[in-house]
Amino acid sequence: MTGAATSMKGPFGRRSKRVERTPTSAMKGSMSVGFEPVRLLELELADLRLRSFGRVEDARRCRSARVLVRLHGTPLGVLDTDWHGSETAPEALAERARRKFGAAIDAHVMDDCLAPTSPGSEAPAGSLGAPRCVRERLEFSARAPFASIVIGTRERPDGLAATLDTVLALEYPRFEIIVVDNAATTDRTRTLLELRYADVPNLSYVREPLPGLAVAHNRGLTKARGEIVAFTDDDVVVDSLWLLELARAFEFADDVACVTGLILPMELETPAQLWLEDSIRHNKGYTPKLFDLGSNRPAHKLFPYAAGTFGSGANMAFRTGALRALGGFDPATGTGSRARGGDDLAGFFSVLAAGHTLAYQPAAIIRHAYRRDAEGLRTLMFDYGAGLGAFLTKIVVDRPGLLPDIAWRVPFGAAHALRLRSSGRDGSADGLAAGLAARERFGMLAGPVGYLIERRQRRALYAAREQRNPDGRQRE
Repeated sequence: MTGAATSMKGPFGRRSKRVERTPTSAMKGSMSVGFEPVRLLELELADLRLRSFGRVEDARRCRSARVLVRLHGTPLGVLDTDWHGSETAPEALAERARRKFGAAIDAHVMDDCLAPTSPGSEAPAGSLGAPRCVRERLEFSARAPFASIVIGTRERPDGLAATLDTVLALEYPRFEIIVVDNAATTDRTRTLLELRYADVPNLSYVREPLPGLAVAHNRGLTKARGEIVAFTDDDVVVDSLWLLELARAFEFADDVACVTGLILPMELETPAQLWLEDSIRHNKGYTPKLFDLGSNRPAHKLFPYAAGTFGSGANMAFRTGALRALGGFDPATGTGSRARGGDDLAGFFSVLAAGHTLAYQPAAIIRHAYRRDAEGLRTLMFDYGAGLGAFLTKIVVDRPGLLPDIAWRVPFGAAHALRLRSSGRDGSADGLAAGLAARERFGMLAGPVGYLIERRQRRALYAAREQRNPDGRQRE
């Protein structure tokens, strides 16, 4: 994706030289002038259905739009275009999409037309005359395994309600939802579920007193009854095909133990959100991928330590048995711990290190609510760095023999991070990006210390718990 407003010098608009020397002030100042929100749309080419995201009440404020283009539900890519409100018809957007994604569209149509379902297979009801990709979804849905969805939350009932509403609309035959209320200080989450979702039979609530997203995920894992267990957050909305596409990806290859999916923004209505989307690259592309230590090993020098290239914890699923065999998530990592993150990265690495395969499935789509303000972005960048530092520290502590292998890659990793963070997508230098990159690097220094402290304290806590309850069945 490219920057949405071509008239800007960078994602935060025009700035004076004086302000550029102070990133925080620059970001705050640019939020009041020179910025226009970006309209987020989704276009299905098969029927020209157009869907809008975000909360911009006055569309006239937007002069650009970012359109996710799909064909039969499959995402093809993102189209950045001018936005003219109601004057921008789906037909016009579709024509622009065909010009940009013509090769991908032709390949998809050819695959649908020339590769029928296997001879002798019975077509599911409603599939006659449907494209091949749609028939395959229907066929898989008829045999899809029972799945568990774990949502960790803490004091955000409004965001959780939005997430649950989309989860309950999933096109998936059999699943359960486990809401883990993590280190809650009030009953707001429980009250929401009792008042709004009391009649949902496949929804359960569990309270986890120890803080930390990894702890919450582990608690959900102990309750999961599904063959696969998917994890998402309380500040996302999921696509109706999200769980189905995650589950289908476990059949991409033998021994797929983990699947990640596509993460898109829920809105791009502040400078901080636009910078995050264009610089951090939560979006891992529109082509399915496989990763392992064998034939699907990429040539990237940082593999498999650059675990963030595989996906993110807001959109991931595991074979339940495999994740349990790996010990779940490290409770000394994750949001809410001193490590500030890294739980998902460590989980992905563990899957690969154990000899399993990890799959990336872009058709499994969620939209994530990005931080709206400058201070939230600064905190997030620190957390990203701390989580990465904690993850690498965990590897060294658990597998000291890998230290030499990691050490020689450090210069490549530093250069890679600097290249990503210090320039916009058009390659132009950005003082704000440099300031946020510094915040991230500071987090990388703090993360290892936070992880080691957290690890020691967690072990002492669990040891004390086992002494009090030696026959207890729960251990996060």
